[in-house]
Amino acid sequence: MFLKKDNQKNKDKTYMKLALNLASERIGLTGTNPSVGCVIVKDNEVISIGQTSFNGRPHAEHNAILNADKKKIKGSTMYVSLEPCTHFGKTSPCTDIIIKSKIKKLYYAIDDIDLRTSKKAKKKLNNGNVVVVRNFLKYEAKKIYYSYFFNKINKYPYVTGKIASSKDNFSTYIGKQITNSHSQKVSHLLRYKNQGILITSKTCNSDNPRLNCRLGGLEKFSPVKFILDKDLKINLKSNIVKNSKNEKTYIFYNREQNSKKMFLRKSGIILIKIDLGPDNNMLISNILRYIKNIGIHYLLVEGGYTLTRDFLDKSIYNEFYLFKSNSKLLKKGKNNIRSIISNLNFYFKNKKKINTFLEDDILINYR
Repeated sequence: MFLKKDNQKNKDKTYMKLALNLASERIGLTGTNPSVGCVIVKDNEVISIGQTSFNGRPHAEHNAILNADKKKIKGSTMYVSLEPCTHFGKTSPCTDIIIKSKIKKLYYAIDDIDLRTSKKAKKKLNNGNVVVVRNFLKYEAKKIYYSYFFNKINKYPYVTGKIASSKDNFSTYIGKQITNSHSQKVSHLLRYKNQGILITSKTCNSDNPRLNCRLGGLEKFSPVKFILDKDLKINLKSNIVKNSKNEKTYIFYNREQNSKKMFLRKSGIILIKIDLGPDNNMLISNILRYIKNIGIHYLLVEGGYTLTRDFLDKSIYNEFYLFKSNSKLLKKGKNNIRSIISNLNFYFKNKKKINTFLEDDILINYR
């Protein structure tokens, strides 16, 4: 008897881990809604899966039910990575469609933090004759939903930083990339996973980046661009300005330059004036609030030495990626980031080397 129960519990864990993996895949890609994974099982066979749709709707439970064989779904068991919603928004509650589909039992991994739903699903589903198991694999789910919970509680977006360096800790090598092509593809994957990307006009003018995602098939998920440019020094012939009519771009500025402002606005760029703080720099807090208020919950910062150091000192980063080449630049290198690496080790509790098949490069994630 005990062996049979243990065996079923292990199967339940397997199905829930699949739901958690489905949720993890779309973090940062589901608009203002959380990324959720859903698995439907009948007679220990997976009959359907679902994920939150890109931009947030329909929800994962709705998609899984739509994808299921209607003859099999009655009496099935559902595994969901997050508590199903109980409130009416732009769509009807997931709990309603679950009850209507006559699902027999539902496991979910962690309570939602949204007050409209939090800890309400169990009672509603029980009233609809659905057996509910709450907080199943809660610890694993907590790690996946850390950024979602952060976004629900805070006025700032979840901020991820990245920087590349040589083996001897230089971040700049004029005319060449420091890391290899595999690392650059991972950088594009980070762009895909974030809704917005932030740089300074200094980086724009020196590197002339495009800031889009150039992985095959994922180009449409390129992030919204944000440029810090207090004195409007951006090069009007840069890729950022050239492509701004087709790619949403914001510039945060303070100094008035009417002729340049007119050109930038005609180019399709949205200009946002930001007040200066005591240090004579734009108030980053105001910038981050603005970014969050327009629906950008996941922000990637591709900063150079100064911006990276400033954001670290202000404890803005929620996590950070350090790409480290196996090559030394020696006298060809510029901007030694040894102090930045030291600060990363100080500010973040967790440091993990990620195996991403970067060949001779190393990728370290700080959280």
